[in-house]
Amino acid sequence: MLDVEDDSFHVTREGYFHLSDSEWKVVGRMSVLLGEPAIGGMLESPSREQQHATINKFLQDKLAVERQKIALLQEQGSHQSIGGTKHTRRAETLKIDISRYEGTSKDFLSRRFVVLDDAIRARHIGGNEMQVTFALSNLTGQAKTWALGLKLQDPNLFESLGIMKSRLKKTSEPPQAEFRSRSALLRLKQGMRGVHAYAQHLRYLANSVTESPVDEHTLINAFIYGLVDGPVKTCMFQEDFLKLERAIAFEEQEDFRLGQSQANSSNYRPTKRQEKEVPKQWTSVTSRARALAL
Repeated sequence: MLDVEDDSFHVTREGYFHLSDSEWKVVGRMSVLLGEPAIGGMLESPSREQQHATINKFLQDKLAVERQKIALLQEQGSHQSIGGTKHTRRAETLKIDISRYEGTSKDFLSRRFVVLDDAIRARHIGGNEMQVTFALSNLTGQAKTWALGLKLQDPNLFESLGIMKSRLKKTSEPPQAEFRSRSALLRLKQGMRGVHAYAQHLRYLANSVTESPVDEHTLINAFIYGLVDGPVKTCMFQEDFLKLERAIAFEEQEDFRLGQSQANSSNYRPTKRQEKEVPKQWTSVTSRARALAL
């Protein structure tokens, strides 16, 4: 029932006993949000079914708004948790020591570049400018003088780490370095060295050729032909190897077996024959016969 006093509306429970307690609480909530005049207009309908529908529609709308608020709060909380996790977790870095390059070493730069790339990845150095700066900081002597001279002429000369590597390799390495390594590999001989030292030298020369690497078949033939002539080398010609490492392992195993067999044969000593002891009476007779003959 609606009471009008001093131009004000008051919604009372009288006349609305058909509404349940929960529905009447919804009506009270509606009066707080919308105001009692609006509630009075909504409940003026004489049909009870329409009043129930109005209250139910308000309740559904209110629930939908609350669900949206909850979903929004959950989304904001998930973003904050992810952001907090990223903020607390710091990328682990590893400091790798690099020997500074002077520009006079006979070592191939390809090996130094491998160590340099590992150090850049371990330190999480990103961006071409930062990578080039880090690479230049590991130069000294003639190499650093050369790099600083080029940067004074053109500050943007080293646009990327790859360009810097290419220019440094062309300037510091001897001419036709890879051709020389390939020729030395094909002419390599074991000589007086052991098998392990000979194989290590062959690996070093093979790894020095990076622009056009030597194929496995050529490496295997160079390794076998460079071995010292002997039964092991003859045995290796009878095998068919597909990988250099397999050929090296086979040769080391056979060389070890040959060394063991030679060591066992040199330590062999035949047992001496045990001479039979001559009886004393025969010894005395023999001495008397010799005396009479004289």
